[in-house]
Amino acid sequence: MNAVDAVIQPGWEAGLKLLFQRRDERSVLAKRSSFGPLAVQKSLHPEGDKVCHAILLHPPGGIAGGDRLHIDIEIDNEAHALLTTPGATRWYRTLGARASQTVDINIGAGGVCEWMPQENIFFNAARADNTLNIRLAQGAAFCGWDILCLGRTASGERFGTGRVRQHLNVSREAGPVFEELSLIEGGSAVLDSPAGMAGYPVCGTFLVAGVAAGREALEYCRGVVPQGDCKWGVSAMGELFVARCLARSAEAARNYFLEMWQRLRPDYARVPAKVPRIWAT
Repeated sequence: MNAVDAVIQPGWEAGLKLLFQRRDERSVLAKRSSFGPLAVQKSLHPEGDKVCHAILLHPPGGIAGGDRLHIDIEIDNEAHALLTTPGATRWYRTLGARASQTVDINIGAGGVCEWMPQENIFFNAARADNTLNIRLAQGAAFCGWDILCLGRTASGERFGTGRVRQHLNVSREAGPVFEELSLIEGGSAVLDSPAGMAGYPVCGTFLVAGVAAGREALEYCRGVVPQGDCKWGVSAMGELFVARCLARSAEAARNYFLEMWQRLRPDYARVPAKVPRIWAT
């Protein structure tokens, strides 16, 4: 499907539900159900039994105006799942209809979820609502990132019109932990403002919740420097670690986050880091 087809194609509704469980020493994808153009390839165990990998698929290759996607992920007690995508998610331009994606992640006691999709590319004139809700039980841990690219910079496109609404919410049984709501208007002053995107087309957030970063780990992450022309920063608040990056490319942001992930993963998941092979294909 090309961008022109995406404008006139009626909106699709799609849903995907996944349940990961711990069975003896093995994390498994115990249940799956879907409707519409959302699916998951068979589960993989490239790191051994403890971590179950799943690759989420959206066969149309992009999200068009009017599309509504809902992904529901349940991580049972003591299970560990890593979820990613085979490529970038493209949000096509629209004549007015909004597209939306909502991801709900519930993590049981002692469970770990790693949400590591490849970047979101918002075409000029896209209108998108992108929501991520994370709910943590006692002793649960979450690690994930969100990398957004405004316009197809490789072809010289800027995000001149359109609207991107991002909502990130992290909560525990006792109440909210972290919430962030951002709104980016195409062509607005925030794209070039030092208090906004500062002229960079790529913005990324890396988050670890549920396990406090130790002093040594925090100092290491604050010493990580992304490659190329970037702005970045790291903060920690109790059991919440947040890193930010403004960059010229999604690759620069992802590599910056990966270096910190490799240091932090043994602390929150008790396993060494191993980069998913799908990213190299």
